[in-house]
Amino acid sequence: MEGQSITRDQALRILQSPANELLSLLDAAFTVRRKYFGFQVRLHVLRNARSGGCTEDCGYCSQSVRASEGAAPQYSLQSRAEIVAGALQAHKMKAIRYCVVSSGRTLSNPDLGEICETIRQIKAEVPIQVCLSMGLLTPDQAAQLKAAGLDRYNHNLETSEWHFPHLCTTHSYADRVSTARIAKMAGLELCCGGLLGAAETREDRVDLAFAIRAVGADSIPVNFLDPRPGTPFQAYPRLKPGDALRALAMFRFVHPATEIRIAGGREACLGPMQALALYAANSMFTEGYLTTPGQGYATDMALLTAAGFEVGELTQA
Repeated sequence: MEGQSITRDQALRILQSPANELLSLLDAAFTVRRKYFGFQVRLHVLRNARSGGCTEDCGYCSQSVRASEGAAPQYSLQSRAEIVAGALQAHKMKAIRYCVVSSGRTLSNPDLGEICETIRQIKAEVPIQVCLSMGLLTPDQAAQLKAAGLDRYNHNLETSEWHFPHLCTTHSYADRVSTARIAKMAGLELCCGGLLGAAETREDRVDLAFAIRAVGADSIPVNFLDPRPGTPFQAYPRLKPGDALRALAMFRFVHPATEIRIAGGREACLGPMQALALYAANSMFTEGYLTTPGQGYATDMALLTAAGFEVGELTQA
């Protein structure tokens, strides 16, 4: 309740807790969540501004070089007008943040310049915060994005350092940590989360939670693997709802005052138990993800309203 983290041993015990303690665990997590965020749920809207054709070999991703042809849509970087229009639509849905994502290892110089101009236009025309996720960063790239008015940069650690090579080999865990730190050093807020259900152990989940704390994340998206056809991970079983909820509670106790977002795969993994996730998390993506549509804005609003939550308002753009 004072903003301090639990220990690693305590975090692991949460993940090992029996089914008959799950509701008590979520009630305890909600006590902490309510202190820092009340009953508000912050909405984020994603835009996949460039899809497919990625050179990286992330085994879970339908846009990666390891995915079969046709696993994901293929298109180049969208126009400035398209991306700005998406920001306006996100604002109409009461989203606090508009998250622009591009496939690929990093930004080319021409794309960086275009994205910077797009950010400037969004910030001039739409009262919304902008988050960008476009791969590995250099200090110079981060400085240019900050100067253009970018609020936040997303770069997930995905899993523990030990388990990371199981997910990806074309770049390293150290590369991801470096980009997270570069974003922070440039004065950007850091959105940094991970993926659960990709054959990691409970210990890996705990290591991820503490690694995210070490890099100083301001926002934590928690994704649940929804195995995509045509990817190396397509036959993996989905995480059980109880294990997903235990993980969210663990993240809340490790990060008491930090925004935690239920992200990709929540519908597929949690199903009718999605509302319970909001007792630990205080944020959610709505209106779809990168290559999957989600359950839709209207259904999301009905979900959080029926559970007694309210849409969080933008206090700073």
